[in-house]
Amino acid sequence: MAAAERQEVRAVAKWVRMSPRKARLVTEHIRGRSVPEARTVLAFTPRAAAREIEKVLRSAVANAEANHNLRGDELVVSAAFVDEGPVIKRFRARARGRGVQIQKPTCHITVTLVAPERAPEPAEPEPAKEATAAPKRKPAAKKPAAKKPAAKKAPAKKKEATV
Repeated sequence: MAAAERQEVRAVAKWVRMSPRKARLVTEHIRGRSVPEARTVLAFTPRAAAREIEKVLRSAVANAEANHNLRGDELVVSAAFVDEGPVIKRFRARARGRGVQIQKPTCHITVTLVAPERAPEPAEPEPAKEATAAPKRKPAAKKPAAKKPAAKKAPAKKKEATV
């Protein structure tokens, strides 16, 4: 196995009574951020979808801490997306005994967290071997700039003799 597998933790909220289009606007703000930063962004977002997405984020952090022994503040939101749910259809009474259809959309919110990869500590550089080192080159000499031809002067106007 070339790469170590990263642990992923998910939380899903289904049938949330909200338009998926409105919820997607908020999920774009937290994608790729750390959990504390995402919580701060959601706390100061004035949209109603931010409250629902914050609940899903809290659930995902709780899943990571309880089931996978990860620290919640070290996790990163790797994916946050909103899928469409079923549309609830209702009728509203209108004038002259008519009715119009009202559509109440729902959505499914999913948040995925991962532990960030630890960067391997850099190894100490090996001492340079002088015998195998490439010879140093001299910097290239600058070429003298070509002289520009002198600008041609316009011929002077002839003065007319007055009689």
